[in-house]
Amino acid sequence: MERKGKPPFDPKVFLSKVDGGRTISDYRKDQIVYGQGDPADCVFFIQSGKVKKTVVSEQGKEAVVALLGTGDFFGEGCLAGESLRLATVSAMTKCVIVRISKEDVTRVIHEEPAFAELFISHLLARNSRVEEDLVDQLFNSSEKRLARTLLLLANFGKEGRPEPIIAKISQETLAEMIGTTRSRVSFFMNRFRELGLIDYNGKIEVHSSLLNVVLHDQPRIRP
Repeated sequence: MERKGKPPFDPKVFLSKVDGGRTISDYRKDQIVYGQGDPADCVFFIQSGKVKKTVVSEQGKEAVVALLGTGDFFGEGCLAGESLRLATVSAMTKCVIVRISKEDVTRVIHEEPAFAELFISHLLARNSRVEEDLVDQLFNSSEKRLARTLLLLANFGKEGRPEPIIAKISQETLAEMIGTTRSRVSFFMNRFRELGLIDYNGKIEVHSSLLNVVLHDQPRIRP
């Protein structure tokens, strides 16, 4: 009787099952996944929902440095020697998040090329996003930065269908993300609504026409 061979490795199956160094947890809105200064000993994967990453300076000033959603990894700094978390990650919506131990991630990266490819693609996309954020902060007006942030929150430009209705997010949080004041955010939000680029009544509904604000007079970056 012939023995059945080992089934091909599927990263999606790996990330959807509890086994050994993996656990899956539900997080309520505003619940902290980990805090700045906590031990860095695992990597996380978002099955569903959105989280934000914030950093607090020694002077107590808080800044939102990243927004992450379904299909994103975070906490991978532990693989590069990070012993303590450099930021706090908290749920912006209800989330289902997979926790993968550092040992389990390291093992599967070495043993399974399909997972290694997925993880490297994530790291490259994250690096590209950081560069885009830097260009955005250096060259674009606060109006364009807000428009870009709203589009990113609605998943425009990512694989899959956009989610035009954004979960409730405060103007203070938007102001922290783009480096401006709440009053400026309020001014631009009202302006976008008057122009028909968004609908804003507690929740924000983003229309694709908001892309015109971002694309107008974009700075040209030389290679």
